[in-house]
Amino acid sequence: MAHESLIDPLREWLIDQALGEPDILKIFETACLRLSASGIPIARGRLVWQTLHPMIRAEQVMWNRGGTATFEYFAHRDRQDDLWMASPMRHVIANRLALFRRQLFGPNETLDFPVLHELKAQGYTDYCILSTPLEMVKFKIDADMLASGGILMTWATDRANGFSSDDLEALQSLQKTFALACKTVVQTRIANNVAETYLGSRAGRSVLDGNIRRGDGEEIAAVIWYSDMRNSTALAESLGREQYFKLLNAYFEAIAGPVVEHGGEVLDFIGDAVLGIFPFSDDYGMRRAAQMAAAALDDALAAARNANRDRETHGLERFGFGIGLNVGNVMFGNIGIPKRLAFSVIGQAVNEAARIEGMTKLLQKPVLASGRAAGLDAARWQSVGAHKLDGVLDPVELFALKAA
Repeated sequence: MAHESLIDPLREWLIDQALGEPDILKIFETACLRLSASGIPIARGRLVWQTLHPMIRAEQVMWNRGGTATFEYFAHRDRQDDLWMASPMRHVIANRLALFRRQLFGPNETLDFPVLHELKAQGYTDYCILSTPLEMVKFKIDADMLASGGILMTWATDRANGFSSDDLEALQSLQKTFALACKTVVQTRIANNVAETYLGSRAGRSVLDGNIRRGDGEEIAAVIWYSDMRNSTALAESLGREQYFKLLNAYFEAIAGPVVEHGGEVLDFIGDAVLGIFPFSDDYGMRRAAQMAAAALDDALAAARNANRDRETHGLERFGFGIGLNVGNVMFGNIGIPKRLAFSVIGQAVNEAARIEGMTKLLQKPVLASGRAAGLDAARWQSVGAHKLDGVLDPVELFALKAA
């Protein structure tokens, strides 16, 4: 192979990258530049892989000659869009092809996919896709078909006579090494996605950092958010499974979504209850946590109003809820049994937050806060008196939001 003496060092470099903590953007950009320097006339490269993420179905690194590598994400859709259905990538995956090539100019020109017309118009003369299956994740192609995830690489050239047979042989010889180097990165990204999705960003990082034994954790200070949906048992019985799940997710999106969007962490969905925290470590952090919690609260109340208005317009049940806020020290770590752990927060301050939320039903207020929580932004709150909370020895003064 004509390029062999130049390809071998690149292959060794890719293996070295796989053994370290590789940066996928840097790997792909450097590899593209080194391939170009070796005489392979690539002008455009794409690296694509399927991932596990509730909002993202695939990730892609893009490189164009003269530029730097960049990321792109592909969102999940309820139905496959026309662009994907007419994509040569889908064709490669569905037919489990290792190599797909199309010449875009000359006597062998083949433009049987829409994207190939676009590439030809941009001046490219040859295009190929190389695929290496890797058992990392299962993903949907069509409603009734699953395929194994893997690494897809696409290459395009604008050289007048396209890729030579030596060029294609060199790219194919590198594909598996490329895929192995990328697999390290992809699996790490998938692990991070799964941990963050199911545990939250802070708890997910803690687990991936090795805090996986029962009792591992730390004491932290936090603004604690505890919310619960009203009449959930009756709604579950009257609505049926599908409609109840839709209502539950509408409630979670309205009430829990803003916690995450404003820098908090949702640690647990306890049935239809939400446990969230805004951690802090000093006075400045406490003020920031209070501001984030206040912004999340405003957005949650607005989102709930909008969601209920929309549901009512469509003849659907509204949801009610209560939110309790508290401030205090909590234990943040692993609890459970050695073979089945949960990463959460426990402590008196958490229990009080749940009890405060329970008082929203009795006092007919959607949001109540302890004195410690209300004191962080006193202008927003007014006292509704001292009340006995279950499990708390002395009555606790509670505060409701002032009327706008």
